[in-house]
Amino acid sequence: MATDTRPPSATRSAARPGFVLGMLCFVYVLNFLDRQLLSILAKPIQDALQISDGQLGLISGLYFAMFYCFIAIPVGWFADRTSRVGVLSVACAVWSGATVACGMAANYTQLAIARMVVGFGEAGGVPPSYAIITDTYPPGKRAAALGIFNLGPAIGAAAGVAFGAAIAEKFGWRIPFIAVGAIGIVTALVVWLTVREPRRGATDAAAAVSTAPADDKAAFWPTVRMFLSHPILMLAALGGGATQFVTYGLGNFAVLFLMREKGMELGEVAIWYALVLLIGMGGGMIVSGRVIDRMVKKSRTGYAIAPALSLVVAMPFYLAFVWAPGWPLALALLTVVMVFNYFYLSASVALVQEEVKPNQRVLAGALLLLIMNFIGLGLGPTWVGFASDWFTAQGEAHGLQSALYTLTPFYIVAIGLFLWLAARLRRQEALA
Repeated sequence: MATDTRPPSATRSAARPGFVLGMLCFVYVLNFLDRQLLSILAKPIQDALQISDGQLGLISGLYFAMFYCFIAIPVGWFADRTSRVGVLSVACAVWSGATVACGMAANYTQLAIARMVVGFGEAGGVPPSYAIITDTYPPGKRAAALGIFNLGPAIGAAAGVAFGAAIAEKFGWRIPFIAVGAIGIVTALVVWLTVREPRRGATDAAAAVSTAPADDKAAFWPTVRMFLSHPILMLAALGGGATQFVTYGLGNFAVLFLMREKGMELGEVAIWYALVLLIGMGGGMIVSGRVIDRMVKKSRTGYAIAPALSLVVAMPFYLAFVWAPGWPLALALLTVVMVFNYFYLSASVALVQEEVKPNQRVLAGALLLLIMNFIGLGLGPTWVGFASDWFTAQGEAHGLQSALYTLTPFYIVAIGLFLWLAARLRRQEALA
């Protein structure tokens, strides 16, 4: 994995930026699809394995995130020093094999272990992709490229709902895991054979962020200390984490909520909820990337102002979604929430990638994901699951609905953090 020994003929077609971006986006689709199948098929899995909302929150949240977040750090350091394409290919094969194992789990313990291995593999998926895209697209086009790449979660979640729910309705919940995992194993091989490793720093401007050669090997601990002591990087990560507390807390229980509280059937979920994810989340990813690229041409504060304003718009629609008496109105409101909930992602990633040296980008991306995902993915679903069990134990007839209301303060926290980041960026520009 340390060197790229593939013949030029095997990689010639991959030199096109659009091809590279398309392949990486497809891998991200599988990454998120594998991750989301558990929440999409939550009800039949709960019925089959007899697990509670709290247990579901643990395996979709904390247990998964412990591996996904912390393994990403050594993986990011390794990828910065070797082949990022090689790391991505191996990671895709690992998480896809573990997804197959999820479909074969006979009890909660086996499912929890398989989910941990999925998290282990997915730790090597996104950070190398961020760095490959950054070294393929120049400044001014990166946020848009990252916005297209970040369509992966929207397409993956929508495909997971449509494919997973439809197949599960006919053949049971295990078959979607096995089928998606098999596709991922084949994809891992295709990526290794067709995607070329770009030169580090290849698209950076002449006035690069560092005077060090792009291919120098970044030291691990100095890079970690730099990230953790850098106010702009930390505010981007913490703002993203507070936002993800909402998005993952909602996302990992949305299908269960719509079926239990709003009266949807699995077949209806497969059509209508899939469309909401594709239109809402996908539209938000595309629009946010283009809006942010335009805003940052005038001022880098756009990396913070755009997500702050988008969350201000999303919050009242989120409260209305949780309250809505029926699923058609709930889905209409959720579409608006999805559009504005995801402006933070392209903004935070693009800012971090531009703020660090080219040879630190994979590790910096991994540190960003560590902080964002441990707060959001690790704690958000865990919070909602245990809050639902607690409200139900207190006699609440709609425990999951009450639990989702408790996510609202995190919108306010995220908005405050992004406004703080905007002030830091404005100060940095004034001193430049």
